[in-house]
Amino acid sequence: MTFLDFLLDPWQLPFMQRAFAVAVLTGLVCGVVGVFVVLRGMAFIGEAVSHSAFPGVALAYAFQGNLLLGGALAGLTTSLLIALVSQNRRLKEDTVIGVFFSCAFGLGIVLVSTQDSWSTDLSSFLFGQVLAVGPEDVWTAAVLGAVLVTVVLLLSKELVAVSLDRETARAAGLPVMRLDLVLYGVVTATIVMSLEAVGNILVLSLLITPAAAARMLTERLWAMTLLASLLGGTGALAGLYVSYSYDLAAGGSIVCVLTLLFAVIWCLAPRHGLLARRRGVVVEATLTGSRT
Repeated sequence: MTFLDFLLDPWQLPFMQRAFAVAVLTGLVCGVVGVFVVLRGMAFIGEAVSHSAFPGVALAYAFQGNLLLGGALAGLTTSLLIALVSQNRRLKEDTVIGVFFSCAFGLGIVLVSTQDSWSTDLSSFLFGQVLAVGPEDVWTAAVLGAVLVTVVLLLSKELVAVSLDRETARAAGLPVMRLDLVLYGVVTATIVMSLEAVGNILVLSLLITPAAAARMLTERLWAMTLLASLLGGTGALAGLYVSYSYDLAAGGSIVCVLTLLFAVIWCLAPRHGLLARRRGVVVEATLTGSRT
C-alpha cells in the first residue's frame, strides 16, 4: 500500500467520512473551549461534568429515553449547581466540584445497579461510537460547534478577565456569576458533543490536552486558541487513521495521538519545553562560571 492509498482509502467508506467529520469538528471545538478551561485552571470541572452526565444517561437508559439528552440534562444541572454554590467565597471552586462530582457519579452507579444488564448503547456512551454516527449527527455537531465557538469568542475578554482574577473582574463591574454560568454551560455542551467521538471516560483528554499543548507554545490568547483548535482537529483526524489502519478503538486512538502530540510539544516547545529549559540552565551555569 502506498502512502497515497493510506490517506485515501478510509474516505471511500461513507461511515468513515462521517466519522472524520464529527471527530475533526469535535476536536476543533474542544480546542477552543479547552483554552478557557485551562486558563481558568478548572480541568476538574470537565471531569465532573462528564461523570455527572452518567446518572442522566443511566436514568434515560432505565426509561428507554435518549441517552445523550439524559446526559446533557444531568451535566447541565450539575454544572449550574456548581456555579451557584461556588459563589460562596468560603468554598473554593474545586471543593464544590468535588462534592457534586462524587455525588453524581455515585448516583449513576446506584441507578446502573438497578438494571439487570448493560446494552451496547450504554457501553457506546462510555467508550464512544464515532464510527456509527449518521448524517444528522454531523450536522448537529457542525451547528452546535459553531454556536459554542461563537459564544466563547464573543465573550473571550470577559471570560479571560474572570479566569485570571475573579475579584478584580467583580470590582470592574463584570457579571461574574453570569459569566460562570455561561462558561459552565458551554463546557457541558462541548462535553456532550464530544461523547460520540471518544465517550464519557476519555472526553476530558479531548477538552484539555490540545489546550495544554498550545499553552506550552504561546502566551497570546488568539494564538493559543488557534493552535489548540488545530491540534484538536489534527489529533482527532490522525487518531481515526490509526484506528482504521490497525483496527483499534477509535476513541482511545484519538486520545493516545493527542497525548503523544502533547508529549512532543512538552519536550520540544521553543521557550517552555524540556529541552529549551535545560539549555537555559546550561547557559546560565556557563555564564555564572565565567564570571567567577
